[in-house]
Amino acid sequence: MKNLTLATGLSLIASAAVADTAAEITVDSCNRQVTFDAPPKAAISNDVNLTEMMLALGLADRMVGYTGISGWKTLDEEMRSGIDALPELSAKYPSKEVLIGADADFYFAGWNYGMKVGGEVTPETLAPFGIDVYELTESCIHIGDKPKVSMDDMYNDLRNLGKIFDVEDKATALIEGYQAELTAFTDGLETGDPLRVFVYDSGEDTPFTAGLYAMPTALIEAAGGTNIMDDFEKSWGTVTWEAVVERNPEVVVIVNYGNVTAAEKRAFMMSNPAFADLDAVKNDRFVVLEYVEATPGPRNINAVQKLAAGFWGQ
Repeated sequence: MKNLTLATGLSLIASAAVADTAAEITVDSCNRQVTFDAPPKAAISNDVNLTEMMLALGLADRMVGYTGISGWKTLDEEMRSGIDALPELSAKYPSKEVLIGADADFYFAGWNYGMKVGGEVTPETLAPFGIDVYELTESCIHIGDKPKVSMDDMYNDLRNLGKIFDVEDKATALIEGYQAELTAFTDGLETGDPLRVFVYDSGEDTPFTAGLYAMPTALIEAAGGTNIMDDFEKSWGTVTWEAVVERNPEVVVIVNYGNVTAAEKRAFMMSNPAFADLDAVKNDRFVVLEYVEATPGPRNINAVQKLAAGFWGQ
């Protein structure tokens, strides 16, 4: 009987160990694997587009706040209603102390989306405080190689967040819905030769733009265009106006955020003699995307539709 009792006890311990292992979830995050033994309960997201991903998955009740929005962007009514019960813990990038002080157990951010390479807030600096980090897929190019940007970057983040927070069914439904909507739209889109498109984010002396690894490249291609800087092997970065003039964009996509409005950016290009011969300027062909549309997130499908309307009148 004693041996039977011991065997039963060992069996229960083994079963518990198996159950604990089964509960663990491991996801790829850039060049790392991150393992969660339970869904986070005190999450923080940085930036408006990452925060919208959390809200789209219904995770507001798992969050203790957000960071990095009001320092650069304004919130529309839809976004405000989603986070009205949550505090903004930092107007721009948070310090390590802000995240620790909020008793966070999870930080959804990216490189140049709340973290900087070599900065004080990284997965490595937060790990000793029990804060796990999941990195935005688009941003992984800052720390290693990755494929060219695609809509799959955004779907991948939703899929991984679904696994991390145990809402996989919700994530799958969202992804399949976005994919179906995009396919139905692009299948019905009548286009000509791909239009040459320049993304104007900011800057007058030198323009800050989207390259091969930034989400606008995927959005532009889905809408029937080509990013004239798709050989610029960065996500977002600075190029020269000479390169823009040489490639003569037919359309300029303005990213709207910050202190300089989209109207002011358009006026700068329209009034500058250096740009007078650009096809986009001669024909006054500008399309405005809000920052939250131009960066990976739930509004990317609408962004493709907005671009197509500006490209083809559809």
